[in-house]
Amino acid sequence: MDVGALAAAFVGAKTGEVQLAIAAKMLRMNADAAASVVKMIDAAQANMNRLTNVAAGVGGNLDVSV
Repeated sequence: MDVGALAAAFVGAKTGEVQLAIAAKMLRMNADAAASVVKMIDAAQANMNRLTNVAAGVGGNLDVSV
């Protein structure tokens, strides 16, 4: 095996290692984002439960434009 082939194999291995590290980081970020969405949905559900006894029509004319 010549030096060039050995160097190319080493560079290829390093590239694969970096790609795996990036993929793992992206999976972790995706899992964190999913957990955040679950927390947000739980908070929204808790808020909706508190508003169940509010009179009908309350907040119907709420202006949310910026």
